[in-house]
Amino acid sequence: MPNLASDARVRAARLESHALRGGMPTITAAVRRLGAVQAQDFTAAKWVLGARVPGSVAADVDAAIESREVVRSWPMRGTLHLLPTEMLRPILAITGPRVLQRAATTHRVLELDAAVYRRARTVAERELAGRSLSREELLATWESAGISTKGQRGYHLIWWLAQDAVLCCGPVEGRGQRFVLLDDWAPDSSERPGRDETLGRLFASYTAGHGPVTVRDFAWWAGLTLGDARTALAAAGDRVVPFDDDRVVAADSGWPADISSTTPRTSRRFALAAFDEYYLGYTDRAPIGDPRHANRIVPGSNGVFQPILVNAKGVVDGVWRVARSRGAASVELDGFERSIDPSEYATALSRWARFQGERVTSIAATA
Repeated sequence: MPNLASDARVRAARLESHALRGGMPTITAAVRRLGAVQAQDFTAAKWVLGARVPGSVAADVDAAIESREVVRSWPMRGTLHLLPTEMLRPILAITGPRVLQRAATTHRVLELDAAVYRRARTVAERELAGRSLSREELLATWESAGISTKGQRGYHLIWWLAQDAVLCCGPVEGRGQRFVLLDDWAPDSSERPGRDETLGRLFASYTAGHGPVTVRDFAWWAGLTLGDARTALAAAGDRVVPFDDDRVVAADSGWPADISSTTPRTSRRFALAAFDEYYLGYTDRAPIGDPRHANRIVPGSNGVFQPILVNAKGVVDGVWRVARSRGAASVELDGFERSIDPSEYATALSRWARFQGERVTSIAATA
C-alpha cells in the first residue's frame, strides 16, 4: 500500500498552494499560480481570483483581461477557462483535436460539417477583423450569410472556432465579453514551446497552484489522457517533487517529502466561489470535503458547483447562497454537520462583498 500523508497535511499544503493563506499580489499572478480557472460562470471565476488577491475588486479581473495578460477561452475539457494568454495556443494545439473528435457526434446531429465550418469561419474572420462583436452580433452575421444558428448550432460554431484558435473572448461588456479574433487580440509573436514542454509547463503550473496532486488529478483537470499526464510529469522534471507516495508538489513550495512533518494551520475561514479550484480541481476531493456532502456541493452531479464555505482546517464546511433585493444582498449559510454561526464567516463574506461592490444586509444560517 502507498504511504500517504494525512488529509490534514494535504489540506494545509493546498491552502498554501492555492494562495488562500498567503495571497498573491495581482490577478495575473493568481491566474499564473493556478494555471487556469474554470470560467463558464464569469462572475464566479472573478471571485476565484479575488479570493486570492487581498484588496482586489472585480474590475481588477477585467483590467487583467483588457491588458491581454489573461484570456478567456475554451482550452481544456471543452469548457471556458481564464488562463495566461501565452499558454492558450500551445494548450489548444494539444487539447483541441481530442475535444473536437469527441464532439463529432454532436456536430453530426446539429448538421455542422466541414463545409459549414469553413463558411462560418470565413464570415467570422471578415466581420471580426479589427473589431469585436457581441454573441448576438456574431450570430446575426452568420444568419445573414445563410448559416443557421438555431438551437445549439451558434454556440458550437463559436466553440469550434475557439478550439481552432481563431477567436476568443475579448473586451469585457457588462457581465460578459465580446468576441475577437485571437490573432488581433493577442498576436502570436513568440516561438511556441514543443508539445512535451507545453505539457511540462502546464503540469508544473497546475501543481504550483493545486498541489499536492496526483497524475490522475492532472489528467482530469487538463482533459488529457493518462499517457499525456505521465509525459507531463516527466517533462516537469525538477519543477515538482514528491509529497507522498502518490502526490507531488511544486519544488519551491517548502513541503518536503516527509508525510509526518508538522502541518501549519490558519485562523482564516473562506467564502469561496462556485466552481472554485480548491474543490473543483481534483478527481479525489475527499481530503477537503466529506464525500457524503458532495451532492450538496454539486447537486445531482449536474456539474454545477455551489459556492463553498471552508473552515480554518481547510475543510469544506457548507455552501452559501446570495439573495438580492433593492440593491442589497442577504447571505444564507447552509452547514453540512451543524448550523453555522454567521459570525464565523462574517469577515470572509466582507471580503467578498468588497470585491463585488455588494452591500450585505444580513447573514443567516439555515435552520
